[in-house]
Amino acid sequence: MPKPVIERVAKATPASFARRVRGFSDRTIAWIFVTPTIFLLLAINIFPLIWTIRLSFTNFRVNRINADVKFVGLRNYERILSDPDIWQTMQATAHFLFWTLFFQVLIGFALAWLINRKFRGNDLWTTLIVLPMMLSPAVVGNFWRFLYQPQIGLFNYVVGFFTGADPASFSMIGDVSLAPWAIVIVDTWMWTPFVMLICLAGLRSIPDYLYEAAAVDRASKWRQFWTITVPMILPFLMLAVLFRGIENFKMFDLVVQLTGGGPGSTTELTSINLKREAFEKWRTGYASAYAVILFVTVFGLASIYVKALNRVKER
Repeated sequence: MPKPVIERVAKATPASFARRVRGFSDRTIAWIFVTPTIFLLLAINIFPLIWTIRLSFTNFRVNRINADVKFVGLRNYERILSDPDIWQTMQATAHFLFWTLFFQVLIGFALAWLINRKFRGNDLWTTLIVLPMMLSPAVVGNFWRFLYQPQIGLFNYVVGFFTGADPASFSMIGDVSLAPWAIVIVDTWMWTPFVMLICLAGLRSIPDYLYEAAAVDRASKWRQFWTITVPMILPFLMLAVLFRGIENFKMFDLVVQLTGGGPGSTTELTSINLKREAFEKWRTGYASAYAVILFVTVFGLASIYVKALNRVKER
């Protein structure tokens, strides 16, 4: 800010107010700046969480506001944990979560390893690889829905070209056994660049003198990879798994646009099932208990994982 502007602001400030502000400690001034953020956090995050927990112990339905709301205790939680359909969605979510993390970490690290080796056109290839993660998940879902069409989709023709199968003989989003893999492929295509960037940052943070010292000791490239690269890159890989694991656990828009949870309920993840309970069946109290269980699950697993990550970083 130019000096004349500062001087005009200082002159326009009332003397009484200036004396009060001048008497504030650094701690008081810090609280003045932080307080609005705390109130915003309470209004957006904490209050809805407390309200959801309260509703989870009732039979409240948002489409029947005038009906009597009864306290049902832990009945909603018991019904959820004993519902085989809920466990089926959990299984579908676990399948999606495991394989997307596996492929994204494997392919992302491989791409980062290749890009880290300086070659001609390095920046161009990096830009092209990163493009998918810049798109909206809803757009990506619709885009791949057309690619998966048996009659006009490019995906079936590519598979048929390499395997000799008839492109119209299978449907990735219409077959019960192929649909789970269809959403895994799309999510891997979209978010592998994110993992690649994190791994690339980790690779470029490794000091060159470590490899030089290992070369002096006549360590092979394979030995250098396992004793230097892997231990140094491991915290970055774990961080990428944490970020993608949390995001994929609450995956919604991509799968809705791609398969809608079908065929049947094969690709109905927990987030989709929760939406149907809350906004299609209007069982608000039941859905609130469902949301609390998912929150506790994610929070608990993330807390354990972060402790493991901190131990790896301290080594």
